[in-house]
Amino acid sequence: MQALRTFLRHPTVSIADSCKTLGEIKQIHSQLLVNGFLDDPDLVSKFAASIALKHPCNIEYSVQLLDPCDNPTVFALNSLIRVYSKGSTPEKSFRFYKSILESNQKPDNYTFTFLIKSCAHVMVVKDLGLAVHATVLKYGLDHDPHVQSGLINMYAEMGFLGAVKDLFLDIRDPDLVTRTTMVVACARLGDIGFARQLFDKMTERDVVAWNAMITGYVQCGEPLKGLELFFMMERNGLKVNGGSMVSVLSACTRLGTLDTGRWAHKYIEHKKLKIDVTLGSALVDMYAKCGEIDMATEVFWGMKEKNVYTWSGAIGGLAINGYGEKCVELYKRMLHEGVMPNEVTFTSVLKGCSVAGLVEEGCKLFESMMKEYGMEPQLEHYGCMVDLYGLSGRLDEALNFIYSMPIQPHAGAWGALLKACKLYNNVELAELASRKMVELEGKKDGAYVELSNVYADFNKWESVDCVRHNMKSKRVAKVPGVSVIETHP
Repeated sequence: MQALRTFLRHPTVSIADSCKTLGEIKQIHSQLLVNGFLDDPDLVSKFAASIALKHPCNIEYSVQLLDPCDNPTVFALNSLIRVYSKGSTPEKSFRFYKSILESNQKPDNYTFTFLIKSCAHVMVVKDLGLAVHATVLKYGLDHDPHVQSGLINMYAEMGFLGAVKDLFLDIRDPDLVTRTTMVVACARLGDIGFARQLFDKMTERDVVAWNAMITGYVQCGEPLKGLELFFMMERNGLKVNGGSMVSVLSACTRLGTLDTGRWAHKYIEHKKLKIDVTLGSALVDMYAKCGEIDMATEVFWGMKEKNVYTWSGAIGGLAINGYGEKCVELYKRMLHEGVMPNEVTFTSVLKGCSVAGLVEEGCKLFESMMKEYGMEPQLEHYGCMVDLYGLSGRLDEALNFIYSMPIQPHAGAWGALLKACKLYNNVELAELASRKMVELEGKKDGAYVELSNVYADFNKWESVDCVRHNMKSKRVAKVPGVSVIETHP
């Protein structure tokens, strides 16, 4: 009971720091109970807070400990709000905010910093975030830097670019954290130009700010500019970290620049950066999507720790490189390892089934997604199933599947059918699929181009001219293609 004796001598020391298991926590709890210390609200609050912060997996134990307490401290309640805001059930944090109000205590800047974080993740009711913002103004905490950054991030999650800019412009002297948050927010919402203006005006820029801008370029579809900025950062002598290299690898993946990707891998090894789950997954993804499946496999099996995204990336890599059967084998290996699949996993393995023509296997996986794992299929899963039937030549089943979908068929599903129709020279279905794509994506050139190509493939030149006339009359312009030349140190 060294932890208990330490706490009694030094009340400010967290008594859960030295605990490693729930059993040890319960031992301390029982000693506090036997010695009558649980009558002290401050001590109970400190104990509950230390459990929540040091052992978030046992947060429910903290809740049970605090529930009987008449006057838990704001610090303890803030601790619970903080842990829930970072977890899978952020909506639970509002219960403890309510407890603060009901105990006639005043919430502080830490309360709202984490409550706003919860709002950013609970997007079912957007009015919730607006209500919390109003309460922040009521308590006069709108000038706290952490609260300001949280609000910017929250409105970015909501997609309110105007509100994000208004918030930032109202801040008199935004610090580095707030400016970086703003760069991330604007990049996420597609205003990469404004994000770069903010970045260039920053008098001090740490690696987090540089990473934010590089990632912004990659996510906004300008990976080449992201790479250029990375090389500029490196020349300026900043210490590159794993986050920097994840963005670089993501840029290489989008550009398909294998040589630059190989250089990035060697750079990671040269700088002796730790290849954790995130960085390792990025390496696997880059190699797989650039067609270097052997290297992707080598990196994958060399990783000491893997999560569901790592497995899904490897499964998807095998699928896009034509190894459908190996893709299914790796999926089964993942289940054997006790890793629970997610929506991305099923997209990857269904693509593998399409490649290998494993129709029955794919159907079973699609069914298991709903029945065994309780997941609602998304648009991409329906598209994979159409592809599965279509590439196997079962065009009528593919069409019936589209018409039986519980949601409105999307352009991806019709596009999958069109691809199969062209493969098997089915003129009627190809025309139907391409016309459906035009109906759904009337403002995009791709749908018209596909329809035009269908007519051209079957020598229907009058119909080709008709499609081109429709494009002109509706002012749909064909987007020119682009090419990439690899450049790196």
